[in-house]
Amino acid sequence: MLLLEMHERMTAAQLAKRLEVSERTILRDMDALSVAGIPVLAERGASGGWRLIEGFRTRLTGRTAKEVQSLFFSRPPDALAELGLKEASESAWLKLWASLGERAREQATFVHQRILVDPRGWRDSSQALTALPKLIEALWRDHQARFEYESALHETGERLVHPLGLVVKGSAWYLVASRNGEFRTYRVSRVSNVVVEADAAVRPAGFDLAKYWEDSSSRFREQLPEVNATYLVDPRILRWIRYKGWRVVEQIDDGQRIRVRLRFDSEDEVVQLALAHGADIELIEPVALRKVVCEAARGTVQKYAP
Repeated sequence: MLLLEMHERMTAAQLAKRLEVSERTILRDMDALSVAGIPVLAERGASGGWRLIEGFRTRLTGRTAKEVQSLFFSRPPDALAELGLKEASESAWLKLWASLGERAREQATFVHQRILVDPRGWRDSSQALTALPKLIEALWRDHQARFEYESALHETGERLVHPLGLVVKGSAWYLVASRNGEFRTYRVSRVSNVVVEADAAVRPAGFDLAKYWEDSSSRFREQLPEVNATYLVDPRILRWIRYKGWRVVEQIDDGQRIRVRLRFDSEDEVVQLALAHGADIELIEPVALRKVVCEAARGTVQKYAP
């Protein structure tokens, strides 16, 4: 019932997927709702589906303890502040707090004081977000945006896009937009000189920001390069290898040294790690990179030798 109120119209297949049940179960549920006096209607056709009768609204006042707790996690304020919504968020939370009963307030206070979500890393990335206010303006007004964009290869060019949404991942902001009929993702810290155009933006029918981001992220992860390398490591430096965040695939004691297999994004990283710890680490595989390490080490000796 809440899903239909939120989305106005949903097919049995959409409801079944969202609720993780069969379509037959959804049809039985619709019969049960009708018997209970909930005015659900079925519409046929390509754009049909199930919906509530126009004007119907639920009046659900009961809140479980877990529902209250989920609303009052001590949330990170950075993203809301960057969106210019921090004060509005605080005001909304105060109103919600005031609407709770004494027992519910105790539950909210309990979880608020015990769980904190902080998405920031230990090292401040200091990303420039000067373009964010203008991008937000374009989104709120549903207008096109023109800006300069610097690619990962430091190539700069002009983009004219139809903004569709903003996503914050960790401390990084991304703009999701359509350009020349195709979806694109832009890192906000690489955007500059934003101009909100007078022309309205075109939003594709049925576009779902969360679904697009999940699908796009999955494709990106699948395309990431992957290089596996095996080292013999002195136990004294193993903690430093783990501290650096290298992805350990396998670790086996091999006498006085430890055989470690790690996963990297490039062969350059494989060589850099081998050179970083000198004689305390030995690259075993890939064999071809042993020669690269040797040549680099020889060049280092020649540069620093008397």
